[in-house]
Amino acid sequence: MKFRRNVAFILTRADGDILLCERSGYRNSWQFPQGGALATETDLEALRREVEEEISLRPSAYRIVAERGPYRYVFRRGFRKEGCDGQEQRYFLAECVGDSQIVVDKKEFSAFRWIRPDAFLIDWVPPIKRDVYRQVFRDFFDIQLP
Repeated sequence: MKFRRNVAFILTRADGDILLCERSGYRNSWQFPQGGALATETDLEALRREVEEEISLRPSAYRIVAERGPYRYVFRRGFRKEGCDGQEQRYFLAECVGDSQIVVDKKEFSAFRWIRPDAFLIDWVPPIKRDVYRQVFRDFFDIQLP
């Protein structure tokens, strides 16, 4: 199997809430900002580009405090992206620095919200990504999702 390199971003505020974005065209499908890494980019470069494209935050608006991965998931049967069968993701945890103004790219997301990590519902994520989200919540927040 071939996996597409991908980065994902968990943004936290001082109150401990995390940022979730609702996917455009998929009501009640909430996720962390994420995106593919170009062959010429490091994971950190891809993260900075994706975060700015998807939620309009420049690197000066956040501070990365942890990273983990890779986490892998396989696309649904018969689907391939850029010749790949799934994605291999590196997750970055970051804290807001100063006043971070979130503006979502409407092609990617229809809305955003801040929640406590323990309020996350696994049903918000497509089935193919649920195992990754379970691992991510366990690794970053010591939370066991069902």
